[in-house]
Amino acid sequence: MSPYSLVKPLLFGMDAERSHDFVLKLMSTASRRPALLSLLRTMNHAPHSNPVEVMGLRFANRVGLAAGLDKDARCGPAFSALGFGFVELGTVTPQPQPGNARPRMFRLAKDRGIINRMGFNSGGLENFLKNFRAARPDCIAGINLGKNAVTPIDQALEDYRLGMQAAYLDADYLSINISSPNTRNLRELQGDDELTALLHGIADCRRELEDRFQKYTPIAVKIAPDLETADLARMAATCVESGMDAIIATNTTVARPQLLDRKLADETGGLSGAPLTQRSTEVVAALCRELGGQLPVIGVGGIMNGADARDKINAGAALVQLYSGLIYAGPKLIRESITATTT
Repeated sequence: MSPYSLVKPLLFGMDAERSHDFVLKLMSTASRRPALLSLLRTMNHAPHSNPVEVMGLRFANRVGLAAGLDKDARCGPAFSALGFGFVELGTVTPQPQPGNARPRMFRLAKDRGIINRMGFNSGGLENFLKNFRAARPDCIAGINLGKNAVTPIDQALEDYRLGMQAAYLDADYLSINISSPNTRNLRELQGDDELTALLHGIADCRRELEDRFQKYTPIAVKIAPDLETADLARMAATCVESGMDAIIATNTTVARPQLLDRKLADETGGLSGAPLTQRSTEVVAALCRELGGQLPVIGVGGIMNGADARDKINAGAALVQLYSGLIYAGPKLIRESITATTT
């Protein structure tokens, strides 16, 4: 019996967000204690795997932590100790904001899913980077950037520029989150003209920062699963043309595909976990066909076991990320996914 199976009933006996906060407190404590980090490494027995190069970066393995779990960069060393090849921290907004009102996170246990409408709750860039520098992950670290809720959508670029300017030197790569369903109008940035203007502005900002710091920081764009094939083709072309380095597919979905837990199915927010598995893999495959190898795709959404991770790789993903699956399977999912994606 795994250690997680012993504590899972306790965690599932709590409100979903309270459980989330409890785990982060434990992981934050472990991140500051070398003995506890050593214990995490020993307990999880992460398998050896062949390193891969993606976005010009060398990843110890193909399996990463998705953004959204460690929003304030307090737990990076503990997550890397569990065996992740990379961790993506955030989403962080320029200024602190509380996010949406509670309750805002719901477990759909029958469906092995989660609905959240957190709304980019963030301690802000200053707090985030203080935490990050004090507890940097022992692996590739991405920083996921968002905009503040009070920033008008037509001024979103300025928020992303502020994030880039603050985090550019610290991040191994930056992720531009334009696909959360929980910040009003954010997904409008995936529109044709809006996306083109935004990504060209981001590319211009990166050129300025590269010249200033003599460092090239790759940029990935995180997109939604709720897109038509034509939209995926257009977005793929825009990412290539504007000089982005990867696409992360996908964020949570606003769809409600045949959910068993009808009591919670009507809660607003983004759905993740097993109900998203098939759709996110379809989006990965469609993007990879459109891109033809011009950009790598990072596959995320509904990876609940090693086979799901392998399916993302077989669909064309260069890397994969986990989040909701960890809630249901625990750290063993990391081991299974590394083994399943090692070639």
